[in-house]
Amino acid sequence: MALHFEKPEFATRLARLTDKMREEKLDAILLFAQESMYWLTGYDTFGYCFFQTLVVKADGTMALITRSADLRQAKQTSILDNIQVWVDRVNADPTLDLKNLLVEMDLLGARIGVEYDTHGMTGRVARLLDAQLMAFAQVVDASYLVSRLRLIKSPAEIVYVERAAALADDALDAAIALTKPGADEADILAAMQGAVFAGGGDYPANEFIIGSAEDALLCRYKAGRRKLDTNDQLTLEWAGAFAHYHAGMMRTIVIGEPTYRHRELYNACLETIRAIETVLKPGYSFGDVFDMHARIMDERGLARHRLNACGYSLGARFSPSWMEHQMFHVGNPQLIEPDMSLFVHMIIMDSDTGTAMTLGQTYLTTGDAPRALSRHSLDFISA
Repeated sequence: MALHFEKPEFATRLARLTDKMREEKLDAILLFAQESMYWLTGYDTFGYCFFQTLVVKADGTMALITRSADLRQAKQTSILDNIQVWVDRVNADPTLDLKNLLVEMDLLGARIGVEYDTHGMTGRVARLLDAQLMAFAQVVDASYLVSRLRLIKSPAEIVYVERAAALADDALDAAIALTKPGADEADILAAMQGAVFAGGGDYPANEFIIGSAEDALLCRYKAGRRKLDTNDQLTLEWAGAFAHYHAGMMRTIVIGEPTYRHRELYNACLETIRAIETVLKPGYSFGDVFDMHARIMDERGLARHRLNACGYSLGARFSPSWMEHQMFHVGNPQLIEPDMSLFVHMIIMDSDTGTAMTLGQTYLTTGDAPRALSRHSLDFISA
């Protein structure tokens, strides 16, 4: 059995979940988010792109229903004993197999929560599931119940977050060493991902973002590589990943002579991230963090060039995104508590002048000031 945590850790997580379920008056919950299954049991796969669900009853009983390809995966990576297989076949409806399992688990007429808002739940599956459970049980949307529990990291989880952060630093070291006029983005990207793998890390939950020249103004991955010009800009957003725990970083590196606008935007990024550090602590909300970001950026006349979010919670995540549900955007009431791992990013994309500037790193919250998990400074980087 390949577990990343000791069994008492999983027992504590299950107790936290069942306590919350009883508080919400749920007899059971159907988990479709792979990160929920991983957090609760250790189960590790990419088979969630097909139908599977983990049934958890308020008394702590658990059962997984999945495909045959994931049977051994579940046995070897999780603490689960009850693993059911639905059979691939023409016109298969695995939600019927699930309903039969729910009957066996004495859940007819129960109040059942469902994780709808997850990449592990397609629209087709949601429609089939609702049709099966309409007259079977009282169904409620419980998309964020486990997600909110996962916001607070245990000491064992923090070890992995810190390891991921060290790997993110290694990736930046690798990028800086190669970044110069004439360098190929392909070599830089390979070195960054290679540094994470060489350190025992994982594939990230989404692609590393790399773009130069006008593509430096993009904050999503796109296919295609180019060589850096004598005067250029290179935007990188990446994460160290270890045991699926992520620590994000973001930088724009200027190749050649920085323009006045590069310096101006960098100063705005630095001022804003330092100001955010004063509210990234208990007593403030995720919305307060965004408000600080927006106020400083807008005072500097950058409202058109900033984004409508400036970061999010991180943790153990699976494709296609390492972003958690809780983001720093306007009005988010989620309170900041100790032992959250939070990625703060400043992204300014000035399309008028074609100038990009970004600055971001992951923090661990404490009882007071946050602790930056990177060994790198926030200094301007030029090559």
